Amino acid sequence: MIEAVGLSKRYGQKVAVDDVSFTVKPGMVTGFLGPNGAGKSTTMRLIVGLDRPTSGRVTVNGANYVNLRAPLREVGVLLDAKAVHTGRTAENHLLALGATHGIGRTRVDEVIALTGLESVARRRVGGFSLGMGQRLGIAAALLGDPGVLILDEPVNGLDPEGVIWVRELTRHLASEGRTIFLSSHLMSEMAQTADHIIVLGRGRVIADAPVATIEALAAGDVVTVRTPDATRLAALLADAGITVTATEPELLQVSGLPAPRIGELAAQHGIVLHELTPVVGSLEDAYLALTQDEVEYHAGKMVTA
Repeated sequence: MIEAVGLSKRYGQKVAVDDVSFTVKPGMVTGFLGPNGAGKSTTMRLIVGLDRPTSGRVTVNGANYVNLRAPLREVGVLLDAKAVHTGRTAENHLLALGATHGIGRTRVDEVIALTGLESVARRRVGGFSLGMGQRLGIAAALLGDPGVLILDEPVNGLDPEGVIWVRELTRHLASEGRTIFLSSHLMSEMAQTADHIIVLGRGRVIADAPVATIEALAAGDVVTVRTPDATRLAALLADAGITVTATEPELLQVSGLPAPRIGELAAQHGIVLHELTPVVGSLEDAYLALTQDEVEYHAGKMVTA
């Protein structure tokens, strides 16, 4: 378990993390989201002792990371896949890491196989692609068979097969009762991987809830209705004070009336419905709604002729 209480970090006048409190529980995948500059990477660095908090505290399994006797066996960390001696082979990099904790070749061979690096294990890391470097970083995080995994953008640079592999791996590890804490900018992937989401904005926690709860924020009360008698149904709904938008000749977007009531109204007036679908909110929609006022860096709008 990872627990942060009143965690803050300042760099001069810049507040990177502002009184953050959260708990990352075992047995589930917890996603960590936020715009660039929100404080995600700083928070992860604070967890593993690479920075000292200005105030507050953060513990892993009840202890400060710097006080863990065998950190590699308790916490697997991927913060920067490029933080590797580029002149070493992947195999030697892992053997060197393992030597610090009495982890031998057998386990090194296991994580090489698990991460799909067998064919490049004896190649120098300096020649690795971005995706291969990510796999090596994940292999290093798994080397001590830890109960806690902290992964910053683990799917960065991976091909679709690799993305699916990370998804299945993290969910499997969570099912074993491990604590999985990962960040990603891929909302669609996070929606399929995470059970719980923590969202940071300008260094503060702005959401901390199960994925389904956060997705519900974007669901609203819109229903898609497809009918060959769209004009008559739209008129009936408008007379009842319901907001209706015709997006296609036979397609309506209805706001303010649940799907069952729309179906009953149509049946009462003999109107055939070909579709009656409540609009389901996505994690991406919810994330954008939550962070719209928390984005520090805004891109300019496209200008079309």
